[in-house]
Amino acid sequence: MRTLTHSPAIHLRLIGAPTDIGASMRGASLGPEALRVAGLPEALTRQGLHVHDAGNLQGPPNPCLAPVDGYRHLPEVLIWNAAVFDAVSDALQAGDLPMLLGGDHCLAIGSIGAVAAHCRARQKKLRVIWLDAHADANTSSITPSGNIHGMPVAVLCGHGPQSLLRLAGGWGEADSGAPALTPDQIRLIGVRSVDPLERHFVHAEGLEVFDMRHLDEHGMLAAMRQALTGVDEHTHLHLSFDVDFLDPDIAPGVGTAVRGGPSYREAQLCMEMLADTGRLGSVDVMELNPARDSQNRTAELVVDLVESLFGKSTLMRLRP
Repeated sequence: MRTLTHSPAIHLRLIGAPTDIGASMRGASLGPEALRVAGLPEALTRQGLHVHDAGNLQGPPNPCLAPVDGYRHLPEVLIWNAAVFDAVSDALQAGDLPMLLGGDHCLAIGSIGAVAAHCRARQKKLRVIWLDAHADANTSSITPSGNIHGMPVAVLCGHGPQSLLRLAGGWGEADSGAPALTPDQIRLIGVRSVDPLERHFVHAEGLEVFDMRHLDEHGMLAAMRQALTGVDEHTHLHLSFDVDFLDPDIAPGVGTAVRGGPSYREAQLCMEMLADTGRLGSVDVMELNPARDSQNRTAELVVDLVESLFGKSTLMRLRP
């Protein structure tokens, strides 16, 4: 039987990034405050975590401009992601678990870039679990919109403008270097909306995708077991959670809702299995859009799910 032990308390640092600079519609900038209003710091404190809310990062406003060379708002996206990179790096250096509260998903470039640099410096393996309705693997040549929140997976794997590649890869002033991630370090789960040329890119890169057809056929349990294969005591596990991963019937407060997503119980199982690894080291909570929500219900659901990442469980039986 499993022996119950008391683990050292986790010091969690909340980092707000209130911007929709990379998104297709406005509103994700309101996400960090909606999560606070929904009681996220208090809920995590009840789970036994030492929670420090570091407040919000600052960056340029959304200029609402047309794409330039296939990218919308690239200079502003770079500034926001540089701030995120520094804030997440500072938290990791201090031994805290950073939780980035977005904001749109382009911010994962800075967040995961910082985590990847941290893991390289400490010779730790990195596994990224990417929960999302979208593959987020567009490039400037195939994007239908130029919105950079549809590109972070591609950028992290080495495909994008030199400025973002340098930031994500932690190259410093070098002209080139290795990408932040290799495709074998990331698992995409819940995908059900992929642009036609993006589909070819995903296959060419060899990204491992557990789309909704896979989840329908094999179930969340089998998919998560497969996605977490190889995660061990030498692994830093990073969760990048786009709220549109969830079915919009239960989570309407997102900018790019796609029908047919995971149910509440499937999402809870996913979070509980991540918690069971004991290896969670950093988290992104992205694309919550209160402007499209109803009475903050999506934010409250997200708080409920995030609690499960840190010990809240329906489990009543001791597992063998």
